[in-house]
Amino acid sequence: MIVYATHAGGRYLPIEESLREQPEGKRAVYVNITNDCNCDCVFCLRSMKEMARESSLWIEQDPSIEEIIAELDRLRWEYVREVVCCGFGEPLIRLDTVLAVLRHVKEHHPEVATRVNTNGLGELEHGFEFADRFAGLLDTISISLNASNAERYLSLTRSKFGISSYEAMLTFAEHCKPYVPNVVLTVVEKVENEEEIARCRAICAERGLTLRVRVYEDS
Repeated sequence: MIVYATHAGGRYLPIEESLREQPEGKRAVYVNITNDCNCDCVFCLRSMKEMARESSLWIEQDPSIEEIIAELDRLRWEYVREVVCCGFGEPLIRLDTVLAVLRHVKEHHPEVATRVNTNGLGELEHGFEFADRFAGLLDTISISLNASNAERYLSLTRSKFGISSYEAMLTFAEHCKPYVPNVVLTVVEKVENEEEIARCRAICAERGLTLRVRVYEDS
């Protein structure tokens, strides 16, 4: 599923079904950029169960920019409040595609908010800084903090980049601050206890970042 909306019960619905179920009100729509990921998180659904090929986030191949934009152009934009670049994998692996989607939304629907959900390891993936490319295109970036130290982070994410991943993720968040109005770091409830979450809050406070505790999605 390339473009979809989320509904109660952890359901991912095509926009037509979303509007039939909830005909009133604006909603966030999500753009599934890729299945590929540079992490293998222990709490990720993909590591705990076989994904259905229907009515799920699994895609058989990465959609082209043209395919994504064609689906976006079919939306009834009066019902859209936000466009989120996400992925069953890590969207910023396909940085140019994400930037093209953000640019298209802001050029044609500047009133609609934009967000990217990411593990924050894009600079390690590509080998260069790119946060400045988000200027004027991205309203919110949500980065998975996951833990309060590098060792626990690596044990949870199993990042292919190893122990350096944690500091690289925090550095990326810092790089985004001048260019993205809302830089949010996240942890997952039930994965972390209250003490660990408190330590994560302190890390965010020290760096002038916002922490959000995400609801755990059971398998």
